[in-house]
Amino acid sequence: MRALTKQQSLFFTILCLNSLLTLSPIASLEDDLSFTPDILVEGNMTIVSPCEVFELGFFKPGNNSGWYLGIWYKNVQNRTVVWVANRDTPLSNSSGALLMTGDHGNIFLLDPSGNVTWSSNHTQVLRPNVLLLDTGNLVIKEGTENSQTIFWQSFDYPTHILLPDMKLGWNLSTGLNRHLTSWKSSEDPSTGDFSIKLDYHGFPEIFLWHKHVKNFRTGPWNGMIFSGVPEMCASKHGVDFNFVTKQDEVYYSFSLQNKLELEYSGLTVSPNGDVQQITWVESTKMWNIFQYPPKDQCDSYGECGPFGICDTNASPVCKCVRGFQPKNLEAWNLGNGLDGCVRKRELKCTKDKFLRLRSVKLPESWGAFVDRDMSLEACKEKCLENCSCSAYCNMEITNGGRGCVMWFRELMDMRVYADGGQDLYVRLAPSEIGGDGKETLAIIIVVAIVGLVILLAGLGFYIVWKRNLRISRNARTQPKGPCGRSQVLLLNEVVFTSKDFYSGERINDEPELALIDFSTVAVATNNFSDENLLGEGGFGYVYKGTLTEGQEIAVKRLSKNSGQGTEEFKNELKLIARLQHINLVRLLACCIDKDEQMLIYEYMENKSLDAFLFSREKRSTLDWQKRYNIICGIARGLVYLHQDSRFRIIHRDLKASNILLDGEFTPKISDFGMARIFGKDQNESHTRRVVGTYGYMSPEYAMDGFFSTKSDVFSFGVLVLEIISGKKNKGFFNYSDNKPNLLDCAWKQWKEGKGLEIVDSSLGNSYCPSEVLRCIQVGLLCVQEHVVDRPTMSSVVFMLSSPDATMPQPKTPGFCLGRNPAGQTDSSSSKLEGSHTTDQVTIAALDGR
Repeated sequence: MRALTKQQSLFFTILCLNSLLTLSPIASLEDDLSFTPDILVEGNMTIVSPCEVFELGFFKPGNNSGWYLGIWYKNVQNRTVVWVANRDTPLSNSSGALLMTGDHGNIFLLDPSGNVTWSSNHTQVLRPNVLLLDTGNLVIKEGTENSQTIFWQSFDYPTHILLPDMKLGWNLSTGLNRHLTSWKSSEDPSTGDFSIKLDYHGFPEIFLWHKHVKNFRTGPWNGMIFSGVPEMCASKHGVDFNFVTKQDEVYYSFSLQNKLELEYSGLTVSPNGDVQQITWVESTKMWNIFQYPPKDQCDSYGECGPFGICDTNASPVCKCVRGFQPKNLEAWNLGNGLDGCVRKRELKCTKDKFLRLRSVKLPESWGAFVDRDMSLEACKEKCLENCSCSAYCNMEITNGGRGCVMWFRELMDMRVYADGGQDLYVRLAPSEIGGDGKETLAIIIVVAIVGLVILLAGLGFYIVWKRNLRISRNARTQPKGPCGRSQVLLLNEVVFTSKDFYSGERINDEPELALIDFSTVAVATNNFSDENLLGEGGFGYVYKGTLTEGQEIAVKRLSKNSGQGTEEFKNELKLIARLQHINLVRLLACCIDKDEQMLIYEYMENKSLDAFLFSREKRSTLDWQKRYNIICGIARGLVYLHQDSRFRIIHRDLKASNILLDGEFTPKISDFGMARIFGKDQNESHTRRVVGTYGYMSPEYAMDGFFSTKSDVFSFGVLVLEIISGKKNKGFFNYSDNKPNLLDCAWKQWKEGKGLEIVDSSLGNSYCPSEVLRCIQVGLLCVQEHVVDRPTMSSVVFMLSSPDATMPQPKTPGFCLGRNPAGQTDSSSSKLEGSHTTDQVTIAALDGR
C-alpha cells in the first residue's frame, strides 16, 4: 500500500463524501473521512499473493466495454478470473481505485467519477491489514500478517468458481449464504442465469438453479459423496471432499491432497449451466476438465414426478415404484412422466411394509427428519409408528451405515444407478409386499385357482393369438377406436410379423418402448397427408402428427424404396431407445405393422438446422447467441454419446439436417440409423461400406473406412464452420468453378489473420469477435487432417465455454481430396463421385435433405 498525497487525499475524500450525499451508500464512511485513505489498486497496479499464485487488479474481459476488479491466476496463460468484486457495476475505464479508508478497515471501489461501486461493508477493525493469500482469498485482518483473525474475506462472497478450501453453504449465525452464480456470458461477468446453492433444511443438499427453476439436485451427502453425483468417485483422485453440518453452519468444500501439484483447481458453473471441475495441467499448459451432472435426461429435476424413478437404460425412462401406477398413463407411455405416480392401494398405517429400493438417488429431502444417532432398525420402527412417514434410510453409508432419515411427503426426483446411490425403504400397503398369515393363505388359494385357470386358458391361447395376428394385419383398414391407446412392450419379448425385420429374432437386453398401432398414427397424421409432411430423407418421409390428447409428434416413416433399409431402421430403434439427453432427440414410440415401420419422436417446432442456416430468408433468425448455443448444445450431446452414455456411440452421419431445433432453438442430434456402438475400451473400427454425407466425412473414414469418435469430431468441426459462415461445405473436392470448399476457405483466412471474414453477413456486427474467433479455432482444430491432432469432445466443450482456455494452433484441415486447376486428379488425392470403391472400401454417401 502507498499513502496518497495531501492533494490526492483531499480529492478522494471529496469524491467519497459526494458519493454519500448522492447515492445510497454501500457502507458508511462517516468515521473514516478524518483519516488519509490508502490506495490498494489503481490503473495498472496489482496485488500479488506471496508465492505469486494469484493476482488482484482491474481487467476488461474480451470486447466487453466495462472494467472490473477481480482476482485471477497469475501464471496461467489467457487470464482465468476466479472472483469479481463489481460484477454488476462495471467501471467505464480503468481509472477507478480500490482504497482503504481509516483505521476501521473498510475497502472501497471508486469509479472514475468518485462514486462507490463496491465495498467490503464489514464491522470495525482496529489496525486493519489487507492481504491476498495464495489460496486466492482476499482478506482483511487485524494487526500483523500472521494474525489468524479474519474480519472480512472474498471467500465469503464467491462468484462463479469454488476454489479449494472455499465454503459453499450457510453461516447460520449470520445468515450468510455462500453460493455460485454463473457469468452472463463468456465475456460478461455480470450475474448470469445459473446458480449453485445449498439448501440446509431437512437433509441438506445442493441445487443447480436456472433462474428460479430447479434444474438439478445433487441428492444429500452419504458420508463420502452426494448420493446423486456418483461421478464424484471418478474425480476424487488428489481431492478430498468435505461436508460439514453443525449448529451454526452447513457447507460443502473440497481440498487438495498435494497442493503443490494441483495448485490450480476449481469447481465452476458456466454461462450455459455446465458444472465442471477444472485443473491446470502444467505439462500441456491447458485446463483439464471433469464434467459433473446434469448430463442426461434423468438428471433433470423431477423428470418422473412424485414416486417415479428415472432409469436411463429404459425407454421411456420413467418407472413407477412398485405399488404405484402412472397418474397419467397416456402421457407416461409417451415419455412424459412429470405427473408422476399414485398408490394402487391405501396404506394400513402400523400394518404397512417397506420396499427396499437399491442404488437410488435419494428423494428431495427438504423437510426430512434427520437423527444422527438412531440405528436403521429404530428408524424403521419410528417411521412405521408415524402414518405420514413415506420412506426412511440411513443418513450415511460409511462404516456399515449410521443415522436415520425419514420423509413425510411425496418422494420426488429419484433415479436408479448401475453403480452408485444408496438403499431407500419405501412405505407400501402390506398387500403389495406380503401381509400377515391370513393374507398369505389367501394369496396361496388365489394362486392355486389361477393355476387351474391358466391350464384351461392354455387351450384357447392359440385361437386368441390367431385373432390378434389377424387384427394386426387389418389395422390399416380397421381402426381400433378413437383413442388408439399405446401399449408398453419389452422389445426383447416382441417378435415382429415382418420377416424382413429382425428375421424373427428377439432383441436382447432392450429397454421398454411404447408400441403404437398403425390406425393411431394414421389418424394423428391425417392419413399421412401432404399438409402434415415435414421433410424427406434417404429413409422416406417425416410427418407431423397430433395425438388425441393434443401431444404433437413427428413420425418417421420408412419408405419401401428407401436407400436406408430395415437394418438402419432396426439400428436406430435399438440405439436411440437407450439414449436420453437434452441434446438428443427423444424417441417416444414405434409402430411396426406388416410392411410398415415407423418411429415416433418428440415434435421439433423449428424443424432442422439446415432449414434456417442455408436459407436466405431464415438465416437472420439465427443471431450469434442462438448459433453459439447450438454449437455448445451439439458438443454436449456428442460428449454424452462418446463418453457419458451407457455405451460409446459413434454417430457417423452428423450434419446440419440431422440437427433438430425445438421451440427455443435447443439443438437435438437425430437420425441414428448409421450409428455404431463401441465398447468403453474400444477406440476405432473399420468398415468396407462407408456411409455418410459428402462434406462431413473425415479423410480416414472416407478413404480407408476407419471410424472413431474422432470421425464425429471432424463432422462437428464442419458443422461449427457452417454455423458460423452460413455456408454449406461442398465436399471433398473443388468443383469445375475451382472455388475452394468451406474448410479450405476458413483455413486460408485463418492463416492470414482474417478469420472473421468467413462470418455470415446476416449477423452484421451483433456478435462478439473474440467468441467467434474462438469457435472458428475450435472448428479448425476439429477438422485437422490427422486423427491424433483432433481434440476430444469433452475438450471441445471446455474450450467453447472457457474464454481463457489455452488452445493450440490448428494444423492443415482434412480437405486433402481436390482437383488441380487443370482438372487433373492429384496423385496424392482421390476423387469421390457417387458410389464407388477405393482400396476395397465401398463409398455410399448420402445426400442431405
